[in-house]
Amino acid sequence: MSNQIPPDPLPPLPTSSQILSFFPQPNPNPNPDPNPDSNFHLQISFQGKRKRTGVRRKASQIPSLHPTPPPPSLPATPLPGDPNPIKNLPGNPNLAADISEEIIVINKEATAEALTALTAGFPADSLTEEEIEAGVVSSIGGIEQVNYILIRNHILSKWRENVSNWLAKEIFSSLIPPHCEILLNSAYNFLVSHGYVNFGIAPAIKEKIPAEPTKPTVIIIGAGLAGLAAARQLMIFGFKVVVLEGRKRCGGRVYTKRLEGSNKFAAAELGGSVLTGTLGNPLGIIAKQLGSTLHKIRDKCPLYRPDGKPVEQEIDIKVENAFNRLLDKASQLRQCMGEVAMDVSLGAALETFRQVYGDAVTEEEMQLFNWHLANLEYANAGLLSKLSLAFWDQDDPYDMGGDHCFLPGGNGRLIQALAENVPIIYEKTVHTIRYGGDGVQIVAGGQVYEGDMALCTVPLGVLKNGSIKFVPELPQRKLDGIKRLGFGLLNKVAMLFPYVFWSTDLDTFGHLSDDPSRRGEFFLFYSYATVAGGPLLIALVAGEAAHNFESMPPTDAVTVVLQILRGIYEPQGIEVPDPLQSVCTRWGTDSLSLGSYSHVAVGASGDDYDILAESVGDGRLFFAGEATTRRYPATMHGAFISGLREAANMAHHANARALQIKVERSPSKNTQACAALLADLFREPDIEFGSFSVIFARKSSDPKSTAILRVALGGPRKKSSNEGTKADQQHSNKLLFQQLQSHYNNQQQLHVYTLLSRQQAMELREVRGGDEMRLHYLCEKLGIKLVGRRGLGPAADAVIASIKAERSNRRTNSVSLD
Repeated sequence: MSNQIPPDPLPPLPTSSQILSFFPQPNPNPNPDPNPDSNFHLQISFQGKRKRTGVRRKASQIPSLHPTPPPPSLPATPLPGDPNPIKNLPGNPNLAADISEEIIVINKEATAEALTALTAGFPADSLTEEEIEAGVVSSIGGIEQVNYILIRNHILSKWRENVSNWLAKEIFSSLIPPHCEILLNSAYNFLVSHGYVNFGIAPAIKEKIPAEPTKPTVIIIGAGLAGLAAARQLMIFGFKVVVLEGRKRCGGRVYTKRLEGSNKFAAAELGGSVLTGTLGNPLGIIAKQLGSTLHKIRDKCPLYRPDGKPVEQEIDIKVENAFNRLLDKASQLRQCMGEVAMDVSLGAALETFRQVYGDAVTEEEMQLFNWHLANLEYANAGLLSKLSLAFWDQDDPYDMGGDHCFLPGGNGRLIQALAENVPIIYEKTVHTIRYGGDGVQIVAGGQVYEGDMALCTVPLGVLKNGSIKFVPELPQRKLDGIKRLGFGLLNKVAMLFPYVFWSTDLDTFGHLSDDPSRRGEFFLFYSYATVAGGPLLIALVAGEAAHNFESMPPTDAVTVVLQILRGIYEPQGIEVPDPLQSVCTRWGTDSLSLGSYSHVAVGASGDDYDILAESVGDGRLFFAGEATTRRYPATMHGAFISGLREAANMAHHANARALQIKVERSPSKNTQACAALLADLFREPDIEFGSFSVIFARKSSDPKSTAILRVALGGPRKKSSNEGTKADQQHSNKLLFQQLQSHYNNQQQLHVYTLLSRQQAMELREVRGGDEMRLHYLCEKLGIKLVGRRGLGPAADAVIASIKAERSNRRTNSVSLD
């Protein structure tokens, strides 16, 4: 690791106008649905998506479910054994009504603070499913929720102003009216316990780790980003933590290796290397706490033909535009196909469209097209023939936004900082995990480690391989999810040279192959000369070539790379020296990874990431890692965020056990199937009014029969003909409320549900005054709680199946009559 790169302070956080510039304008689909309740809501691709391209470039110019207990120094909120801890606080029976009287004003920057919340993964004007299930407000919708959001956004923004300090709740007391103090407690404790503020490696935050743990032992398997993030959070919460790591080092698939020779050295990223998006990226916050300036990866990326000559700009632009059009056609195709698209690969769709729509192309244009395919395989760490047409880019709505960056000195600096003072036992490869009502036993080698809970952060490749025996066996739904998700491969050749012979005004350049089967072989080069401390080049190997590379002798690999480089630079009169040191990765045969990162394979969906994230054993065994986050899979920050998430879940379960309160978690036995059915049924609701839609079994005329209600929050709202206008104006005439409702509605939408009787649904339809009045009536008059899709539980499954069966019979009868 280089110690000669002086740390520079990060530039100030971007302004709201700068943030705005990074968000795409509303696209043709009015509901991008970044909180998808259904995987079958398929959207049209748009230019500049994160997964559209592995490397960002311009055409070349040649040259948990519930709040968890905060740290001991913080006042604890009521444990939400009751689904609405706020609503049911003793002595405050009319609190919700009092709060609903007016929107509070904290400062004049509410819109800018809403944008800051967006970058942290929160909707600008609604709650996340996590917040809803945590019961952060007494009822969904209305002024109380708006006030909570204002407070939440303000806390987030305040901490972002100085992420090196511990943000105390007391500093907000003078800004928040007394009647909203409960919302302040709710927002602050949610953000702290879930790792949205007061996390990282700043001295003020490290000081919060108690000298002696006061809570049970947690065993974490794996010292990668997920394991380290969880370990630090749990230590702050007061848990005794033990981390078992199979390697001689920490970091997992993030590995910065020092290359050196002839008084030259450089920090080479052999694993995760690029911080994909800086707006809200928690690793960017860690870098800022380290005092480091991130290096923006410049989008200048010239491409060179197999003979070493540069690709002409006109041809480059033509082929890139054609490639993007084919991706758009593939996205339109999946909309038409519906769930059938789950069984089709992206590669098959692209090849079909290329043959049908592709104009007569030259050999060079075909080589360039294949380069773009290789770049797509790099972005997804998967063969296009294995990627799901339906969901290969299901995480794009959650793109962090902002630049793609390198960390000077290497990401190992992040790892070292996160691992400081964390009790890690190295060279302990776990082969058995036992879990049950009394705790966990982790067997590594000849040793058994016992604890109250365990967190498994091993890569998906290890889970697929069955290297770890679980006792009892994992639930079948989790085994099926592990099998369905894809786990691909990316390899690298890192080379330290005596001097920089390539252009210093670029960070990337590409090379075309004349063999389609080798399109991903050394197709892209990253220059680390500006950030690694020395003249370092890294060549990438993606797609099928990455698998073949595993058996290629390292000397042969370096020889081929040098042939490519000399073919490009020697015609320009530039001598390419032999490298001083080179390293070839073999992530596919590394027994502790067995691949690089996850993707949505044919037959899989985003639901499988959720399934992998589910805890088992009644809150004893938890899972984290990039393959457990549907929002940020295949990213370093996704792994880190998943560790924070599970720290919150584990703390909550431990607190519940201490208070002898059972955590209510009853996910559907088949989340994926029921999610798909639910989405399909709501395409044709039996009743629809405003943002509300209802489905029920028509064969039953019983007014007490069960119906399912869905409410769309945060997206463009429909207005039914029977809606009143006076009350609408009364509830929306506040400027602040209008601002919150208008910003990024097309970017954020959330569906919440409830079970109710058919009669109650009919009564709700007749309520005048728009959606706000209906929400008030639903929650306050009927006393019904809205939940996320998974919160409906098994009771809804029977209703869903019944409605589906009835509709299928209706269609069958209709066909027979015709």
